[in-house]
Amino acid sequence: MSKSRVGSKGELFLPKEIREKLGLRAHVKVIYKIEDGRLVVEPVPSLEDVLKEPPSVEVTLEEFHGFRRKLSRKAES
Repeated sequence: MSKSRVGSKGELFLPKEIREKLGLRAHVKVIYKIEDGRLVVEPVPSLEDVLKEPPSVEVTLEEFHGFRRKLSRKAES
């Protein structure tokens, strides 16, 4: 566990060891979430990192085109 502080303008100052573990460098974008009353900070993954992950949903080309037609009809009405 590490301690830090909140600056006068609301800045969060993360200890170096935490920044290093998360791979946070200057100008890296992060996501803030509140879960069960706790602040969760996660780095925004790069496009390359996202593309390396296996897809969470698999859709055939036919299913994709059917879904697209359905959305188009819905948007036109």
